[in-house]
Amino acid sequence: MSALSNYYTIFVAVHIAFMVTWFAGLFYLPRLFIYHAEAEDAISRQRFTTMERKLFAIMTIGAVLTVLFGVILVGINHSVVEFRWFQAKLVLVVALIAYHLRCYAWIRRLQKSAAVINTNWLRWFNEIPVFFLFTIILLVVTKAF
Repeated sequence: MSALSNYYTIFVAVHIAFMVTWFAGLFYLPRLFIYHAEAEDAISRQRFTTMERKLFAIMTIGAVLTVLFGVILVGINHSVVEFRWFQAKLVLVVALIAYHLRCYAWIRRLQKSAAVINTNWLRWFNEIPVFFLFTIILLVVTKAF
C-alpha cells in the first residue's frame, strides 16, 4: 500500500467529491417522493418514477465510490480505526447506507402506486440526511474523541 500512500490526498479529494454526489441525491430524492405522492395524474407519476430511478442510480454510484475510496483511505492509514470519532463515523455511514436502501424501498412503493395518505412523514424523512452530513463532517473535522 505504500505506493498508494503517495496519492492519499487525491484519494481524500475523490472520496469527498463522491460523497457530495451521494448526498446531493439523498437531499433531492425524498423531495421527489413527496411530489410523486402528491401527483394526481398518471403522466406525472410516471415522470417521477423515471426521475427517481435515474437519480437513485447516480447516487448509488456516488455511494459505492464514496465507500470504495473510504476503504482505500483506511487501507493506507489503518490506524484511524482505533479512534472513537472514526468508529462513530463508521456507524453513521452504515446507518446512512440503511437510509439509502430505505429510499429504494420508497421508490418501489411509489412505483407500484401505493397510496401515501399523508406526506408529513416523508417531509421528516427528507431532513434525515442533514443530520448525517452535519454529524459526519463534525466528527471528521474536530476529531472530538
